[in-house]
Amino acid sequence: MTGPAPASVVVTGLGIASPNGLGTQDYWAATRSGKSGIGRITHFDPSGYPAKLAGEIPGFEASEHLPSRLIPQTDRMTRIALAATDWALADAGVTPAELPEFDMGVVTASASGGFEFGQGELQKLWSQGSQYVSAYQSFAWFYAVNSGQISIRNGMKGPSGVVVSDQAGGIDAVAQARRQIRKGTSLVVSGAVDASICPWGWVAQLASGRLSTSEEPTRAYVPFDRDARGYVPGEGGAILILEDAEAARARGARVYGEIAGYGATIDPKPGTGREPGLRKAIELALADAGLAPGEVDVVFADAAADPELDRAEAEAITAVFGPRGVPVTAPKTMTGRLYSGAAPLDLAAAFLAMEDGVIPPTTHIDPSPEYDLDLVVSQPRSARVRAALVLARGHGGFNSAMAVRAAG
Repeated sequence: MTGPAPASVVVTGLGIASPNGLGTQDYWAATRSGKSGIGRITHFDPSGYPAKLAGEIPGFEASEHLPSRLIPQTDRMTRIALAATDWALADAGVTPAELPEFDMGVVTASASGGFEFGQGELQKLWSQGSQYVSAYQSFAWFYAVNSGQISIRNGMKGPSGVVVSDQAGGIDAVAQARRQIRKGTSLVVSGAVDASICPWGWVAQLASGRLSTSEEPTRAYVPFDRDARGYVPGEGGAILILEDAEAARARGARVYGEIAGYGATIDPKPGTGREPGLRKAIELALADAGLAPGEVDVVFADAAADPELDRAEAEAITAVFGPRGVPVTAPKTMTGRLYSGAAPLDLAAAFLAMEDGVIPPTTHIDPSPEYDLDLVVSQPRSARVRAALVLARGHGGFNSAMAVRAAG
């Protein structure tokens, strides 16, 4: 005997802040046309560091989007997240003050917390003394600060939290938001924004040994390419508004699509000889969505740009879909890897691809035939997109996959 089918959860609003476009319209126009936001770092002088390129968000001035009282309390990532939330709520046609406060929640992800704010306060501590350290340091650096500030600003007192699983975290946060809606919460703000392009954050990222040290913006981050040499980091991400499907349609909301399936695994300990966990995560997500591999129209790849990791991802995709069995794309080649913000941005791109009937390209790469992938390169590809799969892997063995489906 089985119980009732779980509630369908849909996305009704998008708020995007990306290195190649601020706002959904600018991001999507840039992504469709193959415009890159990767360049030499301008937030600080990178000349003394081995990696000098990043994806930086252009034209974001917090004072244009937020009250002045919030700016000294918040890190750059939080300011961007708050603005993106405002845009997502407006896109969804939601006014939080008109909804029951305990019926709205916030679940975001974070990979590093507010590094830039923390760096500034540590510099004050060491150079001027403890009396000059801001009291806001007590929370502005914290992984959960975006969830907290979004909930406070919008009066959202329902189930909330933060997920920390590096690049996989954005998918995991959206999955947790879906769980909360299925338990009865009406609306959850989810997704992620990360931003730690500052000297302290940069040193932490360099410690992974996975950053590209190329100084050619168009060839520094080239996943699934013979010249893959590591990735370029970036800042930004996407905030999504999730709602129960029936409730969203009852209020006449525009629906981008459904969060249809989710799977997550952890890789086995290195040296055991056991298979990485990404294939299993894909299979779990498809099973949860009730999708056969042949029903998936595009895969948004994690695209680590590390030969070993690229090979493992390609093997997982071909094991499920067959050699060249599904179009694969990695628009993050235009933004850099945005850590926890990367997968929510790919989810947003998947919904926009469904709406426009076009798969965005993977730019500036020369695909290596050894991976046997049908990579969408150079130009966008016209296609009927009804279902998409987004993949993300976090440092330390996290694997997450999310299947999304078009509305209707």
